Amino acid sequence: MIEFRAHGKLFVAGEYAVVEPGQPSVIIALDRAITARVREGHGAGSVHSEEYGHLPLTWTRAEDGIALDTEHHPYDYVMATIDLVEKLRAEQGIAPRFHDLRIHSQLDDASGRKFGLGSSAAVTVATVGALDRFYGLGLSQRKRFQVALLATIRVNPRASGGDLAASTFGGWLRYSAPDRERLAAQLDTRTVTEILGDADAWEGFDVQRLPAPENLELLVGWTGSPASTTKLVGVVRRHRNGGYQAFLDESRTCVDDLTVGLQTGDAERTLGALRRARGLLQRLGTSVGSQIETERLATLCDVVEAAGGAAKPSGAGGGDCGIALVPADTDLAGIHRAWEAHDIRHLSVAVQAPEGSVDD
Repeated sequence: MIEFRAHGKLFVAGEYAVVEPGQPSVIIALDRAITARVREGHGAGSVHSEEYGHLPLTWTRAEDGIALDTEHHPYDYVMATIDLVEKLRAEQGIAPRFHDLRIHSQLDDASGRKFGLGSSAAVTVATVGALDRFYGLGLSQRKRFQVALLATIRVNPRASGGDLAASTFGGWLRYSAPDRERLAAQLDTRTVTEILGDADAWEGFDVQRLPAPENLELLVGWTGSPASTTKLVGVVRRHRNGGYQAFLDESRTCVDDLTVGLQTGDAERTLGALRRARGLLQRLGTSVGSQIETERLATLCDVVEAAGGAAKPSGAGGGDCGIALVPADTDLAGIHRAWEAHDIRHLSVAVQAPEGSVDD
């Protein structure tokens, strides 16, 4: 039995802007994970996950790739990953094998409600990692990220890949994305091996480690309302206007200031950058007519700011989670009580320690 874990994520700054190639963001990996376990299969491949009922998804090989035994199934990211790894395996001359893949998630609660912690990305990264070991592909950490991104853009071409980076590398990260539309086009004309080996194809992609903030505590609150990142990002893209470049420029400035604050241990600069990032998302929502900061997210943030910290929606907003940094001597229990009074759930999560070098 081969096992591979991939961690959930939260965006700290740079949301929406990060979908543009080369635009920076700050992301953290969380200590909640998805685990993929794989072992030899016989006659067909299978995928099991408690999220999708008791019956497994089964697949076989066809002349043009992987063939499912149903017309539709919600395992899109997993199957896109399996299909891409199968292509890479064939390109390396490794003999095909069937496998039984079992997926277990810590990113949802016991009732199956999703917290918006990047489960689709984590399951993609976990599947890449497990099958890399199963087939002995010898992928570096950076190559595992790239394979995961190529698989993801087959399902969602607009995905920035920031959540994949957090799941792959762990810790605090500064991340910017390559041009995914160009990569998607290359998938139709080039081998996976060629794309992975072409540095020009990944122009704009960058990932750097950042230190954890000094003398600041991380808090995460869940508003209980799920949000669709794909839909919200789509709304922003459809309503881009003359102010969009100004939004991108200000987002970069916020991320740069946050980066410097983290690198120098300047707590005030870090908190100030986070507050400005909140205001930037508020103005973006108003300009495109989308509720990025919901009433409950606003309450979450206001409670933290009243206690001397900084908070903002994490990711696309519209529900899901808010993220906060507060001075170490803050009354955390008081914040938790105030959140609970407004039906905001404090999530007991921490930042996952970095895993390997981002340059591998």
